[in-house]
Amino acid sequence: MYLVNEERLNKMKEILKSRQMDLEVFLDNVYSNHNISAICRTCDSVNIGKLYYRHEKDQKLNDNITMGTHKWVFNEYVEDIEKFYQSKKDYQILVTDFEDSVDFRDVDYTIPTLIVMGNEVNGVSKISKKYATKKIKIPMLGMAQSLNVSVSTGIILYEAQRQREIKGLYKKQFLSEEEIEKTLKKWAYDDIIAKELRRPRLKQDRYGNVEWLNKKD
Repeated sequence: MYLVNEERLNKMKEILKSRQMDLEVFLDNVYSNHNISAICRTCDSVNIGKLYYRHEKDQKLNDNITMGTHKWVFNEYVEDIEKFYQSKKDYQILVTDFEDSVDFRDVDYTIPTLIVMGNEVNGVSKISKKYATKKIKIPMLGMAQSLNVSVSTGIILYEAQRQREIKGLYKKQFLSEEEIEKTLKKWAYDDIIAKELRRPRLKQDRYGNVEWLNKKD
């Protein structure tokens, strides 16, 4: 049983059937919620497999920036960065950096890929550089030395999307039918019920007294 109309449900199925599960992004201590929110929106647009982060576990996103897309992006907080990288042995790990780097367009994104974006001040951590398969950069031809991290993520991801589209990977289904059904249940039933239970509503007792339930101060 789903609590969305058929058109909405079909859109969800289409997204899940084309989700690029072997294209992932890791935010290495990116701390601005505005940047994380913008990156989340781009990850949804490209339909990546998962967004990882490690600044704060309960990251507050700006809904005006994500436009609700954070609900559709698989995401996970990284507790142990060493274990995280060790679990990605089947992926090429592309770390954004300026030294000993190749042009981001000279990389094959059609193979399992983890793109690592550094924070707004210090860039990627030393441990990320240690595990890097390649270091990539976006050419800068003006006075500025770098782009905003959310802009950089978008540029790189859309190069990945371009290559994968050409190769037909968006027509390939990575998720199993069981995984799709499980996600549909969450999106089209569980999350909607949870949202309704959080919605403020009035309660009236037998004496006519009225009070708000779940109302935020």
